[in-house]
Amino acid sequence: MTAFSPTPVDDPLAAELLDEYFTSRELGFTSHPGGYRIVHPDPAAFIPPAGVFLVARDDSGAVIGCGGVRMLEPTRGEIKHLWMRPTARGTGAGRALLATLEQQVAQLGATEVVLDTNESLEAAQHIYRTSGYSEVPPYNDNRNATHWFRKDLML
Repeated sequence: MTAFSPTPVDDPLAAELLDEYFTSRELGFTSHPGGYRIVHPDPAAFIPPAGVFLVARDDSGAVIGCGGVRMLEPTRGEIKHLWMRPTARGTGAGRALLATLEQQVAQLGATEVVLDTNESLEAAQHIYRTSGYSEVPPYNDNRNATHWFRKDLML
């Protein structure tokens, strides 16, 4: 079973995971001629009640991924930087992290959650669609994104 622990985004472990995430995105990014734009998260946006950032560990305690949520509006949250190390992909840990992030953002007051992703992340899009997310028009100007999703949260 995967365990999740709240961790500040500027903690060395979270920073290491985010650097791996950004590097993986840069290497696989082809959607924008200017390349992938790295935007490090604002630590204040991922501290309750504004949001939360989680580090995922497997049964042995090995760090396997991360993800965060932040509030955009009083009842609307956004999932950001959901990423699993390659060794954890296909294990269900990413889907478990997504569900945990949804629970966290609901506890912060959200009744809906949104996220954006890139067309190159087909596995991520599959998880979102099969987890109840619907594709919506762009809700932000993230030049890295090609797809935007939304989900109503059950309270």
